[in-house]
Amino acid sequence: MLSSISVSGVFVLDQDEALDFYVGKLGLEVSNDLDLGFMRWLTVRVPGQPGRDILLEKPGPPAMDEATAEQVRDLVTKGATGFTVGFTTDDCRKTYETLLARGVEFTQEPTDQSYGTDIGIRDPFGNHIRIVQLAPQG
Repeated sequence: MLSSISVSGVFVLDQDEALDFYVGKLGLEVSNDLDLGFMRWLTVRVPGQPGRDILLEKPGPPAMDEATAEQVRDLVTKGATGFTVGFTTDDCRKTYETLLARGVEFTQEPTDQSYGTDIGIRDPFGNHIRIVQLAPQG
């Protein structure tokens, strides 16, 4: 049966702009950047965490026709695709300050929840991302 999740996908409208955001601002690292001819396979991951990549995928062929790709681009831009990625951090308030200084757009400032301290951000395309400092178990 299944043993792990290896790749999850996030639709982005420009892969170079996505690299600037996910690597330059969030601090992820490139795990693959391959020209497959029919598409660019661009994945990033948390540094030092092999085995769990995020595909930064442009809507379009080979997965969908142009009419569908346009609909997906419209939904992403509106922020209507819902939650896309969740990250954890050891210090949510410090992460907030760092990302704020890097010009990241926030949808929620650090908020204490029952499960920990949580922030919400948007990537340049409209995707919703959450970052949480988990509360100690106990």
